[in-house]
Amino acid sequence: MKVNTYNKSGKKTSTKVDMDNRVFKIEPNEHCIYLAVKSELAAKRQGTSSSKTRSEVSGGGRKPYKQKGTGNARVGSTRNPARVHGGSAFGPKPRTYSLKLNKKVRTLARKSALSIKVLKDSYKVLNDFSMDKIKTKDFLTVLENLEVKNIKTLVITDSFENNLFLSSRNVKNVNLVNVKSFSTYDVMNSNFLLIDKSSVDFLNKSLMK
Repeated sequence: MKVNTYNKSGKKTSTKVDMDNRVFKIEPNEHCIYLAVKSELAAKRQGTSSSKTRSEVSGGGRKPYKQKGTGNARVGSTRNPARVHGGSAFGPKPRTYSLKLNKKVRTLARKSALSIKVLKDSYKVLNDFSMDKIKTKDFLTVLENLEVKNIKTLVITDSFENNLFLSSRNVKNVNLVNVKSFSTYDVMNSNFLLIDKSSVDFLNKSLMK
């Protein structure tokens, strides 16, 4: 499908871009989106929590008292989990939370997330998103021209230039990502999508492989 492109002044340009229906207008698969988001959020977890077991806690090497004849329950160590200063019975240990996801499922999830934004008409394609200088005020002006200033917005760009990054990093509700590394969660966690023309061309090719 052919769609209009906008400039940074918020005006439609004479140029149109072709958004492949097999990428941007498919029937969304919600289960694939769920699996992809679950996998992406799990991969962000550090998994560094750790606690000591009874064998790792300092002390407790000597048997506290003899096995029989004291009237007390038998004890082999003062560091068993039932005692104060004892080790943890089932405490956390360093682990990885990453979940394996097939490439086809990951690709389908990304196409489904993009298609949801297109079907809801919650997107705009820009011919260019480059900034001449580092100035947050200028970036806010662009958002205002595009009528997305107070909307949770995902900006997908092909060239992750320094001026654009530094101008947008302190703006609330704006997430700037590169088209080669954005995730399904990035798309689903936004209410509006701004994408430049070169990123559309890249996705038309890369997501059809």
